Amino acid sequence: MEFSRWTLEQKIGQMILGGFEGTEPAEHVRTMIKDHHMGGVIYFARNVRHPAQVAALSRDLQLMAAEAGQPPLWISIDQEGGMVARITEGVALMPGAMALAAGGSAEAAYESAKISGTELRALGINLNFAPDLDINVNAMNPVIGVRSFGEQPDRVAELGVQTLRGYQDANVVATAKHFPGHGDTHIDSHLDLPVITHSSERIRSVELVPFIKAVEAGVDSVMSAHIRFPAFDDSGVPVTLSHRVLTGLLREELGFAGVIMTDCMEMKAIADHYGTVHAAVMAVEAGADLVLISHSLELQAGAAAALVEAVRSGRISEERIDQSVERLLALKAKRALAAEPGDFSRIVNTPEHRSAAERFSEASITLVKDTAGLLPLAAKPTLVLTVEPAAVSLVDESYGERATLGSALAAEGIDVRERVIPLTKAGELTQEMLKEAGWYEQIVVGTYNAHLHPDQVSLVRALLALGKQPVVAALRNPYDLQAYADVPAYVCLYESRPLALQSAAKLMSGALVPQGKLPVTIGESYPAGWGVTSFVR
Repeated sequence: MEFSRWTLEQKIGQMILGGFEGTEPAEHVRTMIKDHHMGGVIYFARNVRHPAQVAALSRDLQLMAAEAGQPPLWISIDQEGGMVARITEGVALMPGAMALAAGGSAEAAYESAKISGTELRALGINLNFAPDLDINVNAMNPVIGVRSFGEQPDRVAELGVQTLRGYQDANVVATAKHFPGHGDTHIDSHLDLPVITHSSERIRSVELVPFIKAVEAGVDSVMSAHIRFPAFDDSGVPVTLSHRVLTGLLREELGFAGVIMTDCMEMKAIADHYGTVHAAVMAVEAGADLVLISHSLELQAGAAAALVEAVRSGRISEERIDQSVERLLALKAKRALAAEPGDFSRIVNTPEHRSAAERFSEASITLVKDTAGLLPLAAKPTLVLTVEPAAVSLVDESYGERATLGSALAAEGIDVRERVIPLTKAGELTQEMLKEAGWYEQIVVGTYNAHLHPDQVSLVRALLALGKQPVVAALRNPYDLQAYADVPAYVCLYESRPLALQSAAKLMSGALVPQGKLPVTIGESYPAGWGVTSFVR
């Protein structure tokens, strides 16, 4: 699209991607599109009720942009699959990255992304903030975990490339994130500013490997991390604001010619240290093409105004703005954003798509150990103590599904008495749970990031001290076993979505043979690649 006659405000508007409240086009988003020429929007769960509503919202937003004389909008989303997904009902929700990695198939990584991308595009969504190419080498990482394909650079690269190809073959922009790697942090950048102090040699041989492969494979976009990497820039600024990293490393050294976008500039790593509006100017100076501001109208409009002033004052050249706009419009044309989506009712959540998701999920369930021959579960009364899923970081959102591990086991014919324990109540309820456990020989415990929650560890250890032999199922991160290595049986699900619970129940009841292999190392005894693939009774 020719933009030589555009005003400076129109050009800079294309460099802003913003979020808004509500499931219909609110005044907020109308203002940003019509008055500030905003180039795209981002959907969160707050914008989603069901597929028909999402398709209508996308259509209305695109119509609004067309009526304002603007190019088609980016309509973006975090639909990684698994635990990070904004649309969970009425679609074929795919397993997340670590679950797919546990299943072991690069073809599954491609197919799941192709299916997910096809469904997103049918709902009018043309940009997905996936795949996550972070290498999760830190068990205490509070924000990545199962969003990663694992700890092995080459394997993460292989699965990441297949995933980005799947999205892009569905004509959805894929985004490699969080460059140059968020997998070895112990701080969530939504809450503060992490620092990775590894040497350049270490980062190039580990964190950077999947991003290099993604660039070579032609990934459409790369999202920057709000993390300081002193090995690449010792000035103290995070990558999102670093010219040395975004331009020097990513553009010039790695040869990336696509769109560079920021992570949300309202995250505390940026907002608390630099201010969202001021940092938006710094990010464009560093080399970013698209600035993500997920919530506030005031900050979105403020960032646009600050960028206009930066150009008019001579701080940023208009030629630099033109470079970004040219890249953005070229990608919009490449992905045919103006094309009408197909009839979503014929494309979304088809039996074939659901069958594929089920197949990928069943392949992922990993039996790590069963030293006492507790699986398959016996035909006798079973107490299931399930820690309720919860948002463990700000990238998570609330989980509306009512499925539990106990209900999934009951569906497989197990005689279940289930107690669901709120994440923050495990300590308070331990004595009550122990009293009830005394009546049962067969006990299943579903833990949720127990390695980060001592009360869950105490509950499992108390059961062991009582002489019980629980089957422990890790409903999210697989590292929980490190906190109680002596449990006799341990199963990893990698996510607590209904499909994963169903797949795990099939395995525990004996209807499914274990297939999964660990994508990460758990202590000294269970390296990446470990998995028991038969029952030992």
